[in-house]
Amino acid sequence: MNKSLSLPLGALAIAASLLFAGPAFSQVAGVTTQSKEVETTLTAMGWSVKKTLMGKNIYNEAGDKVGKVEDLIIDTQRNVSYIIVGAGGFIGIGRHDVAIPVGQIQDRSGRLVMPGATKDAIKAMAKFDYADTSGTATRDRFIASAERDIASARVAVNGLTKKASTATADARVVLDGSIATLQGDVKTTEATLARMKSASASRWKEFEADVAAATARLRKSVETATS
Repeated sequence: MNKSLSLPLGALAIAASLLFAGPAFSQVAGVTTQSKEVETTLTAMGWSVKKTLMGKNIYNEAGDKVGKVEDLIIDTQRNVSYIIVGAGGFIGIGRHDVAIPVGQIQDRSGRLVMPGATKDAIKAMAKFDYADTSGTATRDRFIASAERDIASARVAVNGLTKKASTATADARVVLDGSIATLQGDVKTTEATLARMKSASASRWKEFEADVAAATARLRKSVETATS
């Protein structure tokens, strides 16, 4: 790896999508499992998502450890969409797991970095739980996912604001523009999500596409602003 390279883990997600073209992974109670055929393929290609990411520490740009990779979430297209990050606790007791969009974590010369993150900020995010997919639980899980994206974006705004405070005049102009754009996308996502929350449980599906589009734009804005 080029030691000067700093990439969002979306690059790993693309690689993962190629490797996951076989039987799908499954998640049960926080454990990602895979068939022997997939494991053999990963080994043969010399690259394993689990070996590359699982258990690795995550730091902020100041070098402070803010959490550790506990699990991966694979979307319906078989890309890595979220990284489950554990903060605090001791040997798993009292640990606070949150789901972080993969684009918000960067690979900087082999070190995973989440700009603007702190342990307290991660602990303040909604806790991630593996919920069932029936009835109201589906709606609640969708809302929780959107709220996690909003919370992650706020962490990014805080990081950019801090960076802008010590930046040169020219750099500050660029950072202020990124902050304004990101804050606008946060407000839009919050408003879209609020409309879905105000609807009856039986009608939430009518708003799902709008919320999904808003959160997708928000994640993209965070990735662009922090890359």
